[in-house]
Amino acid sequence: MQLTAPTLRRAVDATPRRRPGGAPGVPGLAAVLTVLALLLPLAGCGTRLPADAFSARPTPAGGTGSPGSTGGNPASDTGVSATEIRVGIVTSTTSPVGGDVFSGPRYGAQAFFQALDDRGGLHGRTVRIITCDDGGSGIGNQDCVHRLIDREHVFAFVSGSVLDYAGAPYVSAQAVPDVGGQPIGTAYDRWPHLYGIYGSSAPRDGRAVGWNGTLYQSTEVFRFFRERLGAGTAAVVAYNQADSARYAGQLKAGLEAEGYRVLLQTVDFALPNFQAVAAAVRADGSQLLFDAMDTRGNVALCRALDDAGVGLTAKVTNVQNWSESVRTDYQAVPNCRDVLWATSSSLNYADEQYPAVHEFRTAMARYYPDRGPQLSAWELEGWAGAQWLADAMASCGAALTRSCTEAFMNRVEPYDAHGLILPASFVPQPPPSGPTRACLNAARWQDAAQSGRGGWVTQVPSMTTTCFEVPQLPYRP
Repeated sequence: MQLTAPTLRRAVDATPRRRPGGAPGVPGLAAVLTVLALLLPLAGCGTRLPADAFSARPTPAGGTGSPGSTGGNPASDTGVSATEIRVGIVTSTTSPVGGDVFSGPRYGAQAFFQALDDRGGLHGRTVRIITCDDGGSGIGNQDCVHRLIDREHVFAFVSGSVLDYAGAPYVSAQAVPDVGGQPIGTAYDRWPHLYGIYGSSAPRDGRAVGWNGTLYQSTEVFRFFRERLGAGTAAVVAYNQADSARYAGQLKAGLEAEGYRVLLQTVDFALPNFQAVAAAVRADGSQLLFDAMDTRGNVALCRALDDAGVGLTAKVTNVQNWSESVRTDYQAVPNCRDVLWATSSSLNYADEQYPAVHEFRTAMARYYPDRGPQLSAWELEGWAGAQWLADAMASCGAALTRSCTEAFMNRVEPYDAHGLILPASFVPQPPPSGPTRACLNAARWQDAAQSGRGGWVTQVPSMTTTCFEVPQLPYRP
C-alpha cells in the first residue's frame, strides 16, 4: 500500500524537513493514518569520497601494510575489524500498513554498499549490512535495536524507515550513529546521535522534541503551486479519524497561510461518499487537491472525480508516493493520474541526466532487478543516506571511530549526498522566527502518450534554485 500526502515541510533556517508527529505503533487504519499524519515531507555541495577510500581489498596477512591493506587497519571501534565494518538497517517491512511502504530506503542503502564493496570497500574494509524487521511495532523496534547493538555489535545504523522508533533512546544512550533515517516520527528531532536524511536545527538534547516540544513547518510547496500553476483554490480530503483530521488541519493551515481558499471535505472511512466529495470539488472549482488518505481511498476518490468530470490542475502527493507503482495503482483512473504531482527535497529518481541518479539506477538494476516496478524516491533517499554514512566513515581514514564519524555529521558545512538531496546539516539554532528560505524539487506523472513509456518528469530546472521566502508555522506534535 502506498500512502499519499503533500510535501509540506518544517523548515528551520534553510534546512528542508519532514512531517509532524503522531501516536505511533497502532495497528490497521490507525497505523496508516498515523503515517499520513507523520509524513509531512519536507535539500548541492557535499564532500566526495577520497580516491583512496576505494582502495583494493586487504592484502593477505603478511602484506606490506600500505593504505587499504589489513596491516593498516586497526580494530578501531565497536563493529570495526581490519577487514569489515558492521552496519545495521532497521525497517518496518512487515508493518500493519504493508511491506512496500517502508522497504524502499533499505534496498537503496544495500545497493549502495554492495556497489561500494565491489569497488574495494572503505580503506580496504567491506561493509557488512545486517538487517532487522521490527514488524512496525515499538516492541519489535526495541528488539531489533538491542539485537543489532548488543549481539551483532554494529558500528552504526543507516537509512532506517520504521513506524515506531521506540528504540531511539537506547541507540542514543549507546552513542551509536544513526545516519540517513526517514524521520517518520519525532525521534530524529529529539535524540543526539540520530541524523535524519533531511537534517535538523533543533537542539536534539534528548529532553524534548524540537524546541521545548514545538516544531515548525514551512509552506514552499503551496507557494510553488501558486506561482507555477497560478492556483488559488484547493481541496483537502480526509477520513473521519483523528490522525487524518489532524493532518488535514495542518494542510489547511499551510494553504491558508499562502492565501488559498480551502475546501475541507471529510468522508467516513467505512462508507466513504466520494461522489459527494467530487461534486463539492467541482462546484467549488478547486484547482489543487491534497489528501490525508491511503491509496485505496485515493483511487476511489480519483474514480469519482473522473466520473464527475472534475478538471483538477494538480493532485499533489508526497515523496513516499513518488514511485513506479503509480503506473499500476492509478491505471483505472488515467485522467486523475495525468495531474499527479510530487514534491521532495531530493532529485527525481527517474532523472538520469544527473550522474548520481544514473549511478543509483545502475546499481539497483544490477543488485535488485526485481525492484523495478517499486522503484521510488525513498529508495534514492536510502542510497543518499548510505552515501552520507560512507563519506563520514571515509573521513576517518584507517582509524575509523564513531566519534570521528559523528564529527563529520555535526560539521558546519551542509551536506548534499553528491547532489542527491538539498543541503542539510545538524547545527543547532535558536527557535525559528520570521520567514525562511526553503527549496524543493517537483515532478509530474506523464503517461506514455506524452513521454514514451510514461513516468515521473522533473518540473523544475534545479531544486537548489527553486526556492522561496516562506513563513514558518509552529505546531506541537
